[in-house]
Amino acid sequence: MKQTIFSLFFIISSFVNAQSIDRNELLATDNKMSFTLNMIRYYYAEKPDMKKIVEKGIVNMLKELDPHSVYISKEDVDKMNEPLVGNFDGVGVSFQIMKDTIYVVDVIRGGPSEKVGMLPGDKIIKVDDNIATGDTIKTDWVFKHLRGVKGTKVKVTVERKGRKEPIVFDIIRDKIPITSVDTWFMLDKTLGYIRLDRFAQNSQEEVVNAIKDLKSKGMKELIFDLRGNGGGYLDVAFKLSDEFLDDEKLIVYTEGVSSPRYDFKSQSKGEFEKGKLIILIDETSASASEIVTGAIQDWDRGVVVGRRSFGKGLVQRPFNLPDGSQIRLTTSRYFTPSGRCIQKPWDDGLDSYYNDYMKRYQHKELITPDSIKFPDSLKYSTSNGRIVYGGGGIMPDVFVPIDTSRASDYLINLRSKGIFNNFTMQWVDEHRTEFLKQNPTFEDFNKAYSSLNLMKEFTAYAQKEGVEHNEIKKEWVNQMVGEYLFEQVKDTTKPNYTSYQIYANELLNNPELLKTIVEKAQNEDKKMAEMMKKSDVYIEATLKAMVARNLYGVNYYYQSIKDTDEGLQKAISIIKDDKVYDNLLKKK
Repeated sequence: MKQTIFSLFFIISSFVNAQSIDRNELLATDNKMSFTLNMIRYYYAEKPDMKKIVEKGIVNMLKELDPHSVYISKEDVDKMNEPLVGNFDGVGVSFQIMKDTIYVVDVIRGGPSEKVGMLPGDKIIKVDDNIATGDTIKTDWVFKHLRGVKGTKVKVTVERKGRKEPIVFDIIRDKIPITSVDTWFMLDKTLGYIRLDRFAQNSQEEVVNAIKDLKSKGMKELIFDLRGNGGGYLDVAFKLSDEFLDDEKLIVYTEGVSSPRYDFKSQSKGEFEKGKLIILIDETSASASEIVTGAIQDWDRGVVVGRRSFGKGLVQRPFNLPDGSQIRLTTSRYFTPSGRCIQKPWDDGLDSYYNDYMKRYQHKELITPDSIKFPDSLKYSTSNGRIVYGGGGIMPDVFVPIDTSRASDYLINLRSKGIFNNFTMQWVDEHRTEFLKQNPTFEDFNKAYSSLNLMKEFTAYAQKEGVEHNEIKKEWVNQMVGEYLFEQVKDTTKPNYTSYQIYANELLNNPELLKTIVEKAQNEDKKMAEMMKKSDVYIEATLKAMVARNLYGVNYYYQSIKDTDEGLQKAISIIKDDKVYDNLLKKK
């Protein structure tokens, strides 16, 4: 009821404020637009594509406003809404396309595919009468053929290891839930962990259920992970914040030129109002994530750990157009309880705005917090009097630098060539039945995994696919030789030298110079060797996590990777030290 009254209040207020705008100016602007469209429609030399022209015009108009006011075509509206609505019509499988073949990775419990007996590891070779293998099979093709209206039937033919003949399933499509909580589990006897992927329609219910489950297992402290969470529904962020705060506390307020200030305050008794709390964020935590984080930080309810968040402080309202397309228009800014607007500037244009991550990386902000400077004009105070800043994301109470070992050349090449996915899919496909017979639970898997020695097998597979483990040294030598030759060619004071080849020959005939360059490369390689050692630890953990996910479900991916997660480990060390935790929330 309260939300309904607010919606009516918002609409009426917007209408009244809109009336105050100069009618003559409005008419002149509207007439100019209509006149231009009519001129194009009736007088242009060729037959114009009016739909395309209008859509591009709308897109460019909205670009003039801000980075988050956007036009969404009719075709993309459902696709954009689906992750937030919380369900879609389909058959209930997750899949991966590898070497032109669709592999079933997981079958949703209680879904249509599980009911007919489809299993992880099955290879989909046909959908109805359509061949489902070959280089034309892409993700969009799979969605188009497997999804459909609830109640309709689709015939799916699969190959299964150990079966000579294909299996044909008649599947009745149904509503398939999309969960927003990636995982929750106990880190020890009293510390729980929840990871939220986005703020969707069902997120509050999912988080509350996760908290209840963890409390039943003895949870007294909680780490709530919002890293990588790009946001979602504003009202869900408000409701989730309410689960952590006492009654009548301001969570967030919104305000705009045509939208009077509206306060969102905590109301009902929350599921986790007491007990130590840490919020994990990073540079991709945005919007609704920042609302929750800002409320927790401003009320000193918990400690924020990680890196500065994205900085999206604008609220969009959807307006449906007659043809089914939609405009999401910024109608207000949101402010944290202390009065902070955390929207980062976009004065340098949209390209610069969306390349902010690279700017942060180049300024070393992701490695050290010292490079981050806020003017005193953006200074605010928390409930306990701690200093916080607005104007560009939420700055954490404890900074955790980005793990540079994850940027090794070897690891980047493994990811870009899909080596992790391909290897784990093949290994699990070959060993699934036998391995699960011997290790039916994740606990069994943890005990058995080290004896598999998969890292050696994985490295050999990667090398066969063209990714060598020792390629860093060669890269450094090649890079430094290239830099030397480039500097020589650039040197205009040297006569008669016009090509790289001449300098390359000169270098080959100068053993001392060549030795100096190689030694320099080797010194750099020593620095990189430490990174590689650390990178190998992460690679092995990722390998284990991906095998666990394919065998036991996505929940176990995070349980397998947690020991190499530096942000999580930092959060654990803080929450387990009462003195450190309490001092972080005191006025400095």
